[in-house]
Amino acid sequence: MRSSTFLLAVAASVAPTFAQTSTNCDPTKKTCPSDPALGKAVEYDFTQGASQDFTVSTGAAPTFDGKGAEFTIAKTGDSPTMTSKWYMMFGHYDVVMKAAPGVGIVSSLVLQSDDLDEVDLEWLGYDDQQVQSNYYGRGNTQVYDRGANLTNPGSQDDYHTYSVDWTADHITWSIDGQVLRTLTPQTADANQYPQTPMQLKMGSWPAGDPSEPAGTIAWSGGNTDYSKGPFTMSVKSVKAIDYSTGKSYSYGDQTGTWQSIKSDGGQINSNGNPNESVQSASVGGTTVTSAVTTGVISVAPITATTTKAGQLSTATGSLATATGTGGIVAPSSVSNSTGSGSGSGSGSGGSGANSTLATTAKGSGAGPTPTASGIATQSSAMAADFRLAGAASFSLLATIVAALAL
Repeated sequence: MRSSTFLLAVAASVAPTFAQTSTNCDPTKKTCPSDPALGKAVEYDFTQGASQDFTVSTGAAPTFDGKGAEFTIAKTGDSPTMTSKWYMMFGHYDVVMKAAPGVGIVSSLVLQSDDLDEVDLEWLGYDDQQVQSNYYGRGNTQVYDRGANLTNPGSQDDYHTYSVDWTADHITWSIDGQVLRTLTPQTADANQYPQTPMQLKMGSWPAGDPSEPAGTIAWSGGNTDYSKGPFTMSVKSVKAIDYSTGKSYSYGDQTGTWQSIKSDGGQINSNGNPNESVQSASVGGTTVTSAVTTGVISVAPITATTTKAGQLSTATGSLATATGTGGIVAPSSVSNSTGSGSGSGSGSGGSGANSTLATTAKGSGAGPTPTASGIATQSSAMAADFRLAGAASFSLLATIVAALAL
């Protein structure tokens, strides 16, 4: 078994052919047909069967069962791969999958454009502790020093969620919601930042097959022993978001820059789609959801109800308003913590024992149940989970409804 350090050195010096470098038409060299746009957010559950949005691009078709799409290598020449019929122009994907085991076996998720921009994740079957991330610009595979290993224990035993978020300003690679690598145009090699419409490719291939170059075989861990197979990569589901909109994307010139890309019937959103930026926080069973748009933050009213012994009691109070600067940064979870966020709440016009609503409510989990004093907008769970950042002013208006304790 060769070490990862040795294999990376081999890959850098031998220049193997594992990068996805084929294209039917390179728009930076000639006029090509436009690319069909995804133009929206979609989800695919492959445990329910195949989707017409994907086509088999190489090898035999994957099979579909309760585990999802199964990409199996059983003999020399097998390299099952599925490619989306759509393209995204900046976007995001979440793929729930399990990598294939086996020396010389490679599982891969690849975003690739017609002019050979690429954003990759590749799992080497001999190593179930990490995954390799990589990128290429305009088919430049002269050097192989852009890769980075991401810690990923148990990649062959359990399903994990692998994500790539791609804008004009950054590319992030994440595993199970944790960002493990970030690339920007400034940190990328010169003229190598991926920025043209890309398809999603998923599949596995035998890099250790005897027909492959020596450098590729060494990179993959050695020769593939098919007698120990079959080797299967499983993809349970895919969520894909196209940050841009329209029916199709085309190249306005041969520069290969994102500024040259044109949308038919839509627009190019270089910094992400604000309609897809949604954050939520749970406060004692109440969900507050905010949709972030440019310069505007809107928050849905809070609905707080408490049921006890089959009875429902409700009291109403006045509105409470808090002001600040910046935008909402999404929390990873809601916990019973006492954050430092500011805000004021006051109640009037309530009824019975709940005439004043100005207390603090703990979040869901181990915190105590809010009392009849009510719930004010300075909920510690909200304070802990919504942070103020940036320079744009906003106003948070929440309707308060509190339950009377019986």
